[in-house]
Amino acid sequence: MHHHSHLLGRPCLHCHPHSYIRMVQHLIERCLLLHMSRDECIKALAHHASITPLITLTVWRELQKENRHFFQAYFHSISPTRDSPLIMRGHIQTAPRFAGRKLWK
Repeated sequence: MHHHSHLLGRPCLHCHPHSYIRMVQHLIERCLLLHMSRDECIKALAHHASITPLITLTVWRELQKENRHFFQAYFHSISPTRDSPLIMRGHIQTAPRFAGRKLWK
């Protein structure tokens, strides 16, 4: 029998895996709005939300697989260049949200 510590208002990975994954997906989307890199997002979720880095990485990879073109534009927009990093930020705001997508079929 598993013993899980449940944080108030947050789903448990073991008891409610689908809800937990959706929560991680939502937190990753918030990191994207803050123009964070994958590694920054993984560290932030581990520190602020106690999300295991492997979980964040797995959800990130599935989102990236499902939204390849968005992530190509996103990585281009946050990578340091000689031009202003603000050039592609408008594209990020108009890209489709992930909320309607299933992570795993």
